[in-house]
Amino acid sequence: MSWSIGYADCMRAGEVSEVSQDYLKAIWSAREWGGEPMTATELAQRFGTTKANVTEVLKRLDELGLIVRVPYRPPVLTAEGETIALSMVRRHRLLETFLVESLGYSWDEVHDEAETLEHASSDLLIDRIDTFLGRPKVDPHGDPIPGPDGQVESHDSSLLLAEAAPGSYTVIRVSDADPDVLAHLAEVGVIPGARVEVADTGRGLATPSVSAGVEVADTGRGLASPSASADASVTVTVAVDDESVEIDRAVASAVYVSAS
Repeated sequence: MSWSIGYADCMRAGEVSEVSQDYLKAIWSAREWGGEPMTATELAQRFGTTKANVTEVLKRLDELGLIVRVPYRPPVLTAEGETIALSMVRRHRLLETFLVESLGYSWDEVHDEAETLEHASSDLLIDRIDTFLGRPKVDPHGDPIPGPDGQVESHDSSLLLAEAAPGSYTVIRVSDADPDVLAHLAEVGVIPGARVEVADTGRGLATPSVSAGVEVADTGRGLASPSASADASVTVTVAVDDESVEIDRAVASAVYVSAS
């Protein structure tokens, strides 16, 4: 899957407010990995505001021609809206990569920093950072980085480790929604590029196990089925260098994999 939006003759990110930039990026990002479109209620939760405030922002974006707003339906980005969204995604992911690779940040520290810096960064600065880093294809969490032309390659797979059937997989992306989850997964070696083996437990449920020194074993309490709600009490044991640590299904649900 890929997106390609031409920047010529389009409104630029710097021509709209920071709030508008954030909304456009959030609307685009919600769909990137196979998620459902964001509703006004979900946008209100995302930004810690009221649904009435969200409605006002969406009205302005609609008037600017950046979204198509239909009552009682999730907003849809126009071509111009998607251009700005991709520009902000590019800024965010390149800044995260720069902070990790050049300034020594860990991958669980960079999201909030990048959220702040992306609004203050010019396109020129972002292009210079891109060149300095050697034009990376993905950020530290495995999310693809849009190019300067607005083109971004994305994995077709949105399979979660927590829901994977028995077989061999490669970790392609880890959600950056929760810094604590990121820190924990880094400790156990579940990072983009890691190879994982999902084995049948003999009860019809899959138990993830990570190869190359990281192994996830059944705790004897079983795993929730993909259709069941996540239960923090359902855990698996991750053994690394003879040391074991338990992770729950909610953590495994932050990990995206592809068959290998």
